[in-house]
Amino acid sequence: MAKKADTKGVAVVEQGVYPVPNIPMKELLGCIPTRLFQRSALHGSLYIFWDLFVIGCIWKTANYLDTFIDPAVIALPHPYAYTFARLALWAVYTFWTGLFATGIWVIAHECGHQAFSESKAVNNTVGFILHSALGVPYHSWRITHAKHHASTGHMTQDQVFVPHTRSDLGLPARNPEKEDLLGSRVAESVKQELWEAIGDSPIGAVIGSAKYLLGGWPSYILVNASGQKRYPKGTSHFNPTSPMFAAHQYNSVVVSTIGILIWLGGIFAAIYTYGFSTVFRVYLVPYLWVNHWLVLITFLQHTDPLLPHYRASEFTFQRGALATLNRSLLGDCGKLMGWIGAHATNGISETHVLHHVCSKIPHYNAWEATDILNKKLESHGIPYEGRPGGWAEVYRVFRECKFVEDEGDVVFFKNAYGIAQMRAQLPEEAASDSGIEVEK
Repeated sequence: MAKKADTKGVAVVEQGVYPVPNIPMKELLGCIPTRLFQRSALHGSLYIFWDLFVIGCIWKTANYLDTFIDPAVIALPHPYAYTFARLALWAVYTFWTGLFATGIWVIAHECGHQAFSESKAVNNTVGFILHSALGVPYHSWRITHAKHHASTGHMTQDQVFVPHTRSDLGLPARNPEKEDLLGSRVAESVKQELWEAIGDSPIGAVIGSAKYLLGGWPSYILVNASGQKRYPKGTSHFNPTSPMFAAHQYNSVVVSTIGILIWLGGIFAAIYTYGFSTVFRVYLVPYLWVNHWLVLITFLQHTDPLLPHYRASEFTFQRGALATLNRSLLGDCGKLMGWIGAHATNGISETHVLHHVCSKIPHYNAWEATDILNKKLESHGIPYEGRPGGWAEVYRVFRECKFVEDEGDVVFFKNAYGIAQMRAQLPEEAASDSGIEVEK
């Protein structure tokens, strides 16, 4: 996005063009070999065992090294140095354990999509156990997550990461003489007014991003924070009569809540047996890391100045599915860390567009399917690869994606100056979902 200024005190930007797709599902799915849709509980289980094995090795290593942080074993220059060394050791443990535990979370999420096994009973049993062990109400979230997939990028139907509109934030109404709808021309006076209303200082953006990463997941599950705004305030995944759920899903929500109560009971029992400090460093801090990675990954998959959001008249399933991005998790720290991030989290960030096109493709087949799908999207000029995912990218996106307009059927995020990086290019002709051209 190139920036320039005209002679009348108006900032003008040269926006990128997003070609709104009309690709039939038959074409998107047809390019992927049938063998990649096959699911195997045995194959998927190997990844569960591997993640647990790696976590066990990290725990054993941390415990072993902890025995050396003792004045009788090693002489450090100050008594506090032993405390610092122990904190550093267990901080490393919690980071890596949380990263690989996120991989287990991803497999539980695949169970909710019925992508782990050909058997629905196996999927739901494994998913319930794994997600409950990570503090996730399995069926409750499975149900709303399916709605998210059905309506990704839909302004009034998507379940999470729904953009704030100008009116949501209480911003002044748009003056067509001073700023255009697309966000390509904004008067300097309007830029200043908007910045004063919603602009972030660097410190404020860091604090805001951190609060989002640490508290975003429990806030969403408990009270629908950052979720669909048409739901009543305080809508919860633990309320079986919530408008999120249909009447026939009541028992599933109750079972999910029972799973969480058992999980909480297990935590309190562990604290009683082993002490709070042990449970805190061995399980609770890694659990917070898992929540952090979950929010970081999903936020960056669905939030970027490149991505459109749709109102009902222009929304289709395919458009929503393609309004996401693949990102190399930790790739901003180098190729090795990018590989580790993808390996530990089973590629959920790197293959996300494919996951939205067909969520029943298991993660171990998603890599090859993603390569094939990427070629198809590239031929249509559709962006599918975002910048590497990490804390710096969360900070950038948090500052660049402030609001969308109340008007328009295809909208893009504007920043705190009211400037948007992209504009939509609608297709001249529509195509049906079957791949057969519809006469107009």
